[in-house]
Amino acid sequence: MASNNEFALRRLHSLLGVIPVGIFLIQHLVVNNFATRGEEAFNEAAHFMESLPFRLLLETVIIFLPLLFHAIYGVYIAFTAKNNASRYGYFRNWMFVMQRVTGIVTFVFVVWHVWETRIAAFFGVPVNFDMMANIFSNPWMIAFYVIGVVSTVFHFANGLWSFLVTWGVTVTPRSQLISTYVTLAIFVALAYVGVSTIFAFV
Repeated sequence: MASNNEFALRRLHSLLGVIPVGIFLIQHLVVNNFATRGEEAFNEAAHFMESLPFRLLLETVIIFLPLLFHAIYGVYIAFTAKNNASRYGYFRNWMFVMQRVTGIVTFVFVVWHVWETRIAAFFGVPVNFDMMANIFSNPWMIAFYVIGVVSTVFHFANGLWSFLVTWGVTVTPRSQLISTYVTLAIFVALAYVGVSTIFAFV
């Protein structure tokens, strides 16, 4: 019975990591990337997102609750996983280890980012270009955000590969090899979007 429960929890963890958390990640990166077009473009995009009807309800049900489950159960998986990359140095074994490491880094980064932006908004601090520019006036915060963003998009892209295997989409070695290249391209593209956004505020 316990093994059945764990199987179901891991399936749910995998699903939520892509839908809706992964979709929200892509949307969040794309909206923030309006900063590369200037202060006014970013503020307009941020204002549009903040003015969505039932925003708080949508954020809670579609983003925060799935993210909370995925994060907490992901930390449990990370600390109970048996890593064997040092003994079996295959590419996928190293990706397995990196998925756990980036999961922890992403957890810390997301908690900090939410505290620094979303929680601040509840206290009347406007989430706009000036807020982010002020954050990135500190070189240490630039480094922290670059590491956090790259870690997050790697975790998503590599997790997407695992999702396709877990849910029976890629079952043959050839399909898994193709998905490796596709998810690697997704990682590179999203990392570029995220990092270019950070430096748009500097």
